[in-house]
Amino acid sequence: MKLKDALNINDLRTMAKRRLPRMVFDYIDGGADDEVTLRHSVRRYDDYQLTWRALCDVTEIDTATRIMGQETRLPFFISPTASTRLFHPSEGELAMARAAEKAGVIYACSTLASQTVEDIAKASSGPKWVQVYVWKDMGIVRNFLARAKDAGFTGCILTVDLPVGGNRERDPRNRFSVPPTPNLSLARQVITKPRWMWDLLTSPKITPANFDHMREHGDQGGVVGFVNQQFSRAVTWKDVEWIREFWGHGFAVKGISRAEDAKRAIDIGADAVWVSNHGGRQLDTSVPTIDLLPELVDAVGGRAEIIADGGVRRGSHVAKLLMLGATGVALGRASLYGLGAGGEDGVRRALTILEEELVRTMSLLGATKVSELDPELMRAPTR
Repeated sequence: MKLKDALNINDLRTMAKRRLPRMVFDYIDGGADDEVTLRHSVRRYDDYQLTWRALCDVTEIDTATRIMGQETRLPFFISPTASTRLFHPSEGELAMARAAEKAGVIYACSTLASQTVEDIAKASSGPKWVQVYVWKDMGIVRNFLARAKDAGFTGCILTVDLPVGGNRERDPRNRFSVPPTPNLSLARQVITKPRWMWDLLTSPKITPANFDHMREHGDQGGVVGFVNQQFSRAVTWKDVEWIREFWGHGFAVKGISRAEDAKRAIDIGADAVWVSNHGGRQLDTSVPTIDLLPELVDAVGGRAEIIADGGVRRGSHVAKLLMLGATGVALGRASLYGLGAGGEDGVRRALTILEEELVRTMSLLGATKVSELDPELMRAPTR
């Protein structure tokens, strides 16, 4: 199948699965424990049923909006994901950022990106945000955020749902590591994936590129070992306060699932509350994001924006999250499947598919702009 023949995100998933070694594909595709949240996050959208306004002029559909102060052509954007050169060894984040710029959407870079913030900024002049965790060494955080600011990143996302890593059982079963460690299992997998293998062998070593000292720990557990040592398990709201003060405006707290936490984030000065279950990769059997939104929208009460992610595979999923009060929708696996399937062109194809589906959904709903996507057009499940 060629990229142009991919009709939906699942087609891109199938193409990525064919192109990537199993351990790399499973790193994208897998979740925590029994992967209940992973499955439910996608399926739950089916339970929200749509109605429509009849006889509306839908000749022109305007999908433009603002997300955390940033003008954007579409109400969705690329979420931060770690080590994306695993899925496209030659470029990774550079391909993602360029695809986002060409689509007119925001690109969010992970703390554990495999390209530097400076190189990402050189690759794309489009809007860019940076994501951060709290490390034991606060100097690492301050230096990283200062570099991102200097490189032109305008948004900061503090992720707060990873005090410890989730139990992602596919990874140890596959003997997965970052960077990939030569072993018999990997050899068996890559022998049938020559394009990926060639790309990996002819590209620089995959590392958390923004932290030079991490490279010195490559023989001491690799990136995962270093992260387990350096990520703080003692993160509190005081950390949120100083990061917000250090960064300024354009600040979001990601990984919120309760009303009281949303209110506290706003009280500290967050410009956006990001409702997320980390793609089903952290706490299994957590509530699907779409079910959390009404409660959190009510708690926020218009005092901040709300970003949502989780299980988005269709443009109609984007529309449903917007109907329930999300300001913007973040894409994780949807864009990564595109990257794995075909690099920058694959990401562009993923964004195009979702745009076309969203425009079609809005047209059928009788909504000509994002602000007309209101909950009256949808019936929530009663159970």
